Amino acid sequence: MKILIQNGRVIDPASGFDQKVDLAIAAGRIVAMGQVPADFNPNRVIDAKGCIVAPGLVDLASRLREPGQEHEGMLESEMAAAVAGGVTSLVCPPDTEPVLDEPGLVEMLRYRAEKLHQARVLPLGALTVGLKGDVLTEMVQLTDAGCVGFSQAEVPIPSTQVLQRALQYASTFGFTVWLRPQELHLGKGVAASGALATRMGLSGVSVAAETIALHTIFELVRSTRARVHLCRISSAQGVELLRQAKAEGLPITADVSINSLHLTDADMGYFDSRARLTPVLRQQRDREALRAGLADGTLDVLVSDHTPVDADAKALPFAEAEPGATGMELLWSLALKWGQEAGVDLPKVLARITSDPARVLGTTLNTLQGSVGHLAIGGVADVCVLSTEGHWLVTPDCLRSQGKSTPFSGYELPGRVLTTLVGGHVAFEAK
Repeated sequence: MKILIQNGRVIDPASGFDQKVDLAIAAGRIVAMGQVPADFNPNRVIDAKGCIVAPGLVDLASRLREPGQEHEGMLESEMAAAVAGGVTSLVCPPDTEPVLDEPGLVEMLRYRAEKLHQARVLPLGALTVGLKGDVLTEMVQLTDAGCVGFSQAEVPIPSTQVLQRALQYASTFGFTVWLRPQELHLGKGVAASGALATRMGLSGVSVAAETIALHTIFELVRSTRARVHLCRISSAQGVELLRQAKAEGLPITADVSINSLHLTDADMGYFDSRARLTPVLRQQRDREALRAGLADGTLDVLVSDHTPVDADAKALPFAEAEPGATGMELLWSLALKWGQEAGVDLPKVLARITSDPARVLGTTLNTLQGSVGHLAIGGVADVCVLSTEGHWLVTPDCLRSQGKSTPFSGYELPGRVLTTLVGGHVAFEAK
């Protein structure tokens, strides 16, 4: 199918391209940007006047809930949520049921996702068997099955020796290890340590839970030179330690969630379980440091941290409610909101959710010729048409995800995703 996207402002952060030109697509690939051939006869024309034409968004943290937790999210509903949010490639962690620690499970998930012809699913394999922190998985076999890296999800490894061996093994083969920095024993609370958690009688998670884990990871990276991606930094101290590690030249990247970027512990209100999240929401000084860190590149990527949760699991006392929130459909609007409030220009805002996450994935995208998160002639046509004008009201009814819980419910957010193309196929159109 031939598609012509006209009159839009085409922004490709990877190359620095930013012009009002037409984009021509044929056979799933971009064939022209600007000067469209005279003999190009499109089957369809999309008018993007007043809109942004950008690479499809790349989300590095999206739980799909399959296999094993279909009551909280079917693959069909979460993939529909992805393309409705402009997400054309997403990374899913390995904490499914069963855990993604065997090649057959990874291949099954990828096959199921490909049959839906929507977003591209890039699985993370388990770093240890069953995420138990004892025995390393067969990383080479999992990579051959399609894994783009290895993670413990939310389960810290109790043994520093096991973590060291995992990083040594990963470094040997050039694999990336994805770690959320949280010390095992200090990270078991349900709210950020501080005056508010104390007044509410909630168990706290101190900043030290993050910083101690970061110190350990950085020391192991110094000795192994393994490439590590840090998932969902949540504190001002964490940002500063990360800044120092990058200045030292350690092979480290990091992301922050839309929740931590916009919310604080005060958003828990009167025990509002929609704000029961992992990592916990911290104080305003932490939020401001995260915003500054994302702007200056200390934090490389903004992620949705999409975690659909069943309504019954949220209808419990705050400390007992399941942590998590729906986020993929909010990623563009919340990225734009951050940019508007922080004075960050559109190309940089888009970079944090397109080219920068693609850079984190790196050589794992060779099968797509490096075109994920990038608009290039001959590249795969993963494209979004985005509005920056107007606002929309976030309500459970407007979310396609099976999980309807989000702390942003009731917010009026800027911008919308109007059209999403995956491989030249129109996967979503706003009504």
